[in-house]
Amino acid sequence: MSILFSDFHEAQRIGDGPALSSCLAPINSVSDPKRLWSFSQLSNYQTVEADIRYHVIQDRNAFKLPKQEANQWVQIFVCLWKCIKELASIESGRGGSWDAAFKAYKDLCVNLNRGYQSCGFPAWSVPCMYTAGKYLRILAIKADTEAAHAATNGNGFAAGMADDIADTSEKNDKLQTAAQTLMNMVSVCRTDDSDLSESRKWGVISMANLLFKTFFKINNLAMTRNLIAMLEAPGTNLPPLEAFPKAQRCTYSYYRGVLDFLKENYAGAEGHLSDALSVCHKNSTRNREQILTYLIPAHMLTSQQLPSRALLSQLPALEQLFLPLCTAIRSGNLSAFDRALSHAEVDLVNRRIYLTLERSRDLCMRNLFRKVFLNAWEDTKDPASGDVTGKSRRTRIKISEFEHGIRAAYKGAIEPTVVDRDEVECFVANMIYKGYMKGYISREHGICVLSKKNDAFPSTGV
Repeated sequence: MSILFSDFHEAQRIGDGPALSSCLAPINSVSDPKRLWSFSQLSNYQTVEADIRYHVIQDRNAFKLPKQEANQWVQIFVCLWKCIKELASIESGRGGSWDAAFKAYKDLCVNLNRGYQSCGFPAWSVPCMYTAGKYLRILAIKADTEAAHAATNGNGFAAGMADDIADTSEKNDKLQTAAQTLMNMVSVCRTDDSDLSESRKWGVISMANLLFKTFFKINNLAMTRNLIAMLEAPGTNLPPLEAFPKAQRCTYSYYRGVLDFLKENYAGAEGHLSDALSVCHKNSTRNREQILTYLIPAHMLTSQQLPSRALLSQLPALEQLFLPLCTAIRSGNLSAFDRALSHAEVDLVNRRIYLTLERSRDLCMRNLFRKVFLNAWEDTKDPASGDVTGKSRRTRIKISEFEHGIRAAYKGAIEPTVVDRDEVECFVANMIYKGYMKGYISREHGICVLSKKNDAFPSTGV
């Protein structure tokens, strides 16, 4: 009996879901470095079903499964053999097709679904769903890459010219097919009405996370929102998110947060992303970086607070991305802000945070106007004698003073910037409307009258 089938029967014997799921992984393993080659040599296309039936059912060392369940595992392993046969050929350089490997593994996933729906597969084996979904997604990406390369015969220039006329290629075709299969697998888990202690519902979040990754890869955010609506609809009776493993909660909360972020629901995004960060492993630098990429801009807009230098120093990639912007915002330097935004534009656009960070320009403008206010002093006089007794800040600031501040902040700008009085007045009105300043504009006198209650610039201590 091959190592794979020995592992399969041992996992069935002790009810070990993760061990059983590893039998469906179409890869070499540490314990079996020639797994692909040896399993591909197990049989041939003419006798593969009979040979696998022997190893699953008839071998004297085989664990005795119910007939219907055992027959379904035969079909699953036949599909696995067909997939691995292609992968072994690719690995050895003797042909093989990623497309054929993907189709065989998709059939495996379909048969696995059928096993849970009508063949009595137990709930403890639900980790098989995640493993199958994970490798289906990987094979789909490989097959799409192979198809794209074949469509251009490796000629990228020709592909670019063809796109100018009409793009007839189906980009991510296999990955979209994989997404449909994964959605079916989520449904199989979600609709299990068994008691929670023996339910497939414990596989929902891990499968949903695979779908999130897939939908983001093919840029189909509408389907992602449909998935969330399906999972969070009343009456689904899923276990609470807190009951799932931290790794699954972290990934799920991250994608929920990113979706809210892209919908400009920054308060919701901050909540989900904060949850993701709270359960993220402290040594998972890459995961923390991905979460903070969206949490930092969301927090900047919801709380009007900037990330600390100590936080950014822990993650050099984010420090390089955010520190120039934050430094410009703190100092109210509009030209430095524009330069930092322009310098990082490509990276920010790729991460889908450019437009959000562009909005943080209001914080930069707020801090500039705050500096103007902090430097607006007037003499304090004794009411009786008229003698100067000290200095106090003015709460009546001329619009022209804000104008001078903006002109100074634009020195060294990328492009010459002309700002007129009406535009400055509009900036001040916008700051008041958005709650960055407390006061009102007196157009008749050309001044802005700010609050005297030490809250002219809320949340800044002034």
